[in-house]
Amino acid sequence: MEFDKASADLVYGAKDLGDTEKLAAALAGQAIPGTVIALDGDMGAGKTAFSKLFAKHLGVQGTVNSPTFTLIKEYEGRLPFYHMDVYRLSLDEAEELGLDEYFYGSGVTLVEWASLITEILPPSLLHIYVESVADTERNMYLKGSGQPYEAWIKTLKENGAS
Repeated sequence: MEFDKASADLVYGAKDLGDTEKLAAALAGQAIPGTVIALDGDMGAGKTAFSKLFAKHLGVQGTVNSPTFTLIKEYEGRLPFYHMDVYRLSLDEAEELGLDEYFYGSGVTLVEWASLITEILPPSLLHIYVESVADTERNMYLKGSGQPYEAWIKTLKENGAS
């Protein structure tokens, strides 16, 4: 299912990677066990760049890279971090692999190309659509479904994110 940008709770404008890092740091700081972030956007829009910055601020040490060919990479940080890329998976394959088990675990799950497996994502999650505007400029459309994600959006707005 395509992300409906018009339904976004917050549109975050990032002029450069530093602005993207500010958003990633704010979200990582609020992450709790069971956090699920669904990430979508066109090829090359900056999904993996956001994922790396999020992992950094979750306390993951070392290199975080795209799990395109391995599907899932697990890292240790303040919380376990599960980085998924489901671009090459069908919904049936995702179900067979039991990806949904990660969503209800003790870690943080970030799913790139999440709209491809919407049917197995939990109802409560933070959905982010990354849109490339210019060379380093991005718009990030955030939609919080359920708690704590609706509260996260409120906090971001209160802190001047836009």
